[in-house]
Amino acid sequence: MLSTSKLDKLRLIVAALWSGNLLTVGYMVAPTLFTTLQDRALAGTIAGSMFAVQFWCSLVLGALMLVLLTRLPRQQCTLPSVLTVLILMCTLISHLGLQPEMAALRAQAGPILQGAAQSRFAILHGISASLYLLQSIAALFLLWRLA
Repeated sequence: MLSTSKLDKLRLIVAALWSGNLLTVGYMVAPTLFTTLQDRALAGTIAGSMFAVQFWCSLVLGALMLVLLTRLPRQQCTLPSVLTVLILMCTLISHLGLQPEMAALRAQAGPILQGAAQSRFAILHGISASLYLLQSIAALFLLWRLA
């Protein structure tokens, strides 16, 4: 069995990996793809693949965090648990709810979205970006709380 000190360090490592994963993919890799590649469809495809990997990492790290938080006394684990669940909920809503709808719009409209499809895509993308920002802030706050 791990000591309290080692569990604290492990929780901090998981939070650092989780927030680092979110920040790197969402705020470094994806924007770099869109500014570097001239083919926006290709940039979107690659970014989508990166976000899919990030989704699975987030699920694994979130589940691990929840397990590690069960080792904290109840009064110490409430806020970290709420933040962890919030991050996971944003992840699930975005990846399982919004992303499939955005992919369906792209598949129906072809490589260039126009008209209603473009408007709908922009709305969904805005919601997705807002959820991602909320996730990122919550992950940083979780990291701060556990440090």
